[in-house]
Amino acid sequence: MRSRRVGISTYKRLLIEHGTAQNALAALPEVARAAGVQRYDICPEAVIRKEIATGYALGAQLISQDDPDFPQSLLDLSDCPPFLWALGDISLLNRPMIALVGARNASSLGTRMAKSLAANLGEAGYVIVSGLARGVDAAAHNAALATGTIAVQAGGVDVIYPAENADLAASIANTGLRLSEMPIGLQPMARHFPVRNRIISGLSHAPWWSRLRQNPAA
Repeated sequence: MRSRRVGISTYKRLLIEHGTAQNALAALPEVARAAGVQRYDICPEAVIRKEIATGYALGAQLISQDDPDFPQSLLDLSDCPPFLWALGDISLLNRPMIALVGARNASSLGTRMAKSLAANLGEAGYVIVSGLARGVDAAAHNAALATGTIAVQAGGVDVIYPAENADLAASIANTGLRLSEMPIGLQPMARHFPVRNRIISGLSHAPWWSRLRQNPAA
């Protein structure tokens, strides 16, 4: 996954065709040549070892799809991330989760509503999932710190964006959970945020809303 031009679809196909990660890595340069890419090198082992060592030094855990702590709801995604860096309380991934996101430049009313919704849902037993952005996301995270909140990050799990949410991010790491599929140290770019959002959506499951739609009188 850290090698050039290897996305999730290619990752899955290589494992299916070659059986093991070792075999897939050995075959990757020839696969690249067949696709017209010359002088292809896989991601150096030293780069991978450095990422793992840095992540562990931060106190983060690397969980894969085969790990019992990996969120099962994400497996329904066609582009489910093969790995996630997790910093904080991974037991939150085993609880009911609901996403609460919104405008970065939220109005006062919008942030108050976000705080109220997050607090009430937290008291009802839901973990609040959001994106650590300013505005509604930050309000939701803050209101759910006591009951459980998960921040899905667009960059590396160690990279705080926006910087103004550094204290909030630290609090989430202490009492909640920060997640990212991106390499340690990666600075987020615009294209990373829609990719991040599929994880927020994939973690969210709201059976109470389904029941309410079926029985509005409730």
